[in-house]
Amino acid sequence: MNTILRKRLSRATLPLALLLSAFALSQPAQAGTSKLVIESGDNAQTRQNAAMEKEQWNDTRSLRHKVNKRVEKEWDKDDAAFDARDNCQKSANLNAYWEPNTLRCLDRRTGRVVAP
Repeated sequence: MNTILRKRLSRATLPLALLLSAFALSQPAQAGTSKLVIESGDNAQTRQNAAMEKEQWNDTRSLRHKVNKRVEKEWDKDDAAFDARDNCQKSANLNAYWEPNTLRCLDRRTGRVVAP
């Protein structure tokens, strides 16, 4: 049984070995092709690419604008709270205190907002 398997294997590998040796002996053919295309650069594809790039730029510009607006709004809110805290602490009203969680100046007795 072992000899039958060897015969079958040698019959199958013989054509493969011959084919590989034929490729190994042959010289690889290399063809050099050069093509010079002179265009104005203005065709449908480039116009479409330019339109898509412009759309992408506008979308990212809009998104950057929104982010900057939000950051500016948060900055203004923090700045106003800082000024309100200073005014509350400098207030002549002895019952006024600054509530850091709500960022408001409150009355100690009533808990209502105090205008310092």
